[in-house]
Amino acid sequence: MEHSKPYFFVGIGGSGMMPLAMILAGQGASVAGSDRSLDKGALPAKFGFLRDRGVALHAQDGSGITSADQIVVASAAVEDTVPDMVSANRVGAARKSRAELLSELFNAAPMPIGVAGTSGKSTVTGMIGWIFSALGRDPTVMNGAVMKNFVSPDKPFASALVGQGDAFISEVDESDGSIALYWPRIAVLNNVSLDHKTLEELRTLFGDFANKAARAVVNIGDAESAALAATLPVGKAISFAVEAPADITAENLVPEAFGIGFDLVVRGERLAVKLAVPGRHNVANALAAIGAAMAAGVDPAEAAKAIEGFTGLRRRFDFVGEANGVAVIDDFGHNPDKIAATLDTLHAFPGRLLVMFQPHGFGPLKVMRRELVAMFASKLAKDDLLVLPDPVYHGGTVAREVTSADIIADIAATGANAVHIPEREAAAAHIVAQAQPGDRIVIMGARDDTLSQLAARMLDDLTS
Repeated sequence: MEHSKPYFFVGIGGSGMMPLAMILAGQGASVAGSDRSLDKGALPAKFGFLRDRGVALHAQDGSGITSADQIVVASAAVEDTVPDMVSANRVGAARKSRAELLSELFNAAPMPIGVAGTSGKSTVTGMIGWIFSALGRDPTVMNGAVMKNFVSPDKPFASALVGQGDAFISEVDESDGSIALYWPRIAVLNNVSLDHKTLEELRTLFGDFANKAARAVVNIGDAESAALAATLPVGKAISFAVEAPADITAENLVPEAFGIGFDLVVRGERLAVKLAVPGRHNVANALAAIGAAMAAGVDPAEAAKAIEGFTGLRRRFDFVGEANGVAVIDDFGHNPDKIAATLDTLHAFPGRLLVMFQPHGFGPLKVMRRELVAMFASKLAKDDLLVLPDPVYHGGTVAREVTSADIIADIAATGANAVHIPEREAAAAHIVAQAQPGDRIVIMGARDDTLSQLAARMLDDLTS
């Protein structure tokens, strides 16, 4: 795409906004932005990284938007009363949502590869990006998380790649319905479960997405995805499943604390694979990535060899460190499936779990209340501890119909060891005070980059 007008990102530090801004900057566009966290003096390393790449940063007071020539990029969550939006309306600047702009870039690519599903999108996107990069195909990658493989001293926030190859690999979001804007050549569907929308809405969104593609890579080990795969035209789907019949299958899983081995079975060939990321869910993610690579013409043996070098994403089962015999893990888990996958992975090995889950909004708590309670009731071991602070709040108008206190009351009624501590710092201090050698502390939550800083501070506190 040609970028003749300058872009201004409202909330440029967000996990979905920053990589999109970096792709535009890498393609030669003029990029500027603002962010509430910048105004608060938070995350200075992130904003310094943006400045070093020529991105002009402004206070979120409207001063950065001065011309009708600017294209203002903002999510639907940014209210019209925010000073930047007031300025945009005053000067007549065009407005685009993040999804509208990303889908334009994606749809214009020769080989757009879209990764969808309730869970695992970022990991699968990173895996496909790594396979393509390792095999010299120089992809462009849009991810919502930092990909460790591409981190270097001068690129500490590698959540995007700008390549010269034909592939544009991106996760696509169903939570706001914007998945409907994307036209993939290759569509990946990992799973379908409750998060932001009803199952009926999700079935339509994911089904339409898969039908648009020339090839759809679908997890038939997931019941909802399998039902969707059955509706696709013959020859469109490449199916995958863990320990179940499919076009691409994983067998003989061998879990390790921070990795997992398995046999990849595809086209009658059996290959031994060892991932550097743990858990059965990551085996499914790897099958999805290998399937996408195959749909793009990559030999499965080459894809399998490449994926062994994938080192993971930040905030996805991210080992922060160990102090006094207590391990600290930073994780993005925020819906029932993601949290359950992490708890299952950890429970495969001995040690009590001390879990702090910060909900990512009051709306998701209302939607997922029953499923969250059932999941924690079934997945927490007898000696585990769950602590919920209040949900992250970034400002604006929000209905607080279901709170962390409500969720904890429901979970505690099942007999699980669960407490509500409203303030996040106090919740973290309570967990550190409870920790004993052999325990694993897990920090969970989304839409809040400062959780990683909290996890690091908790590790430091364990030594004091």
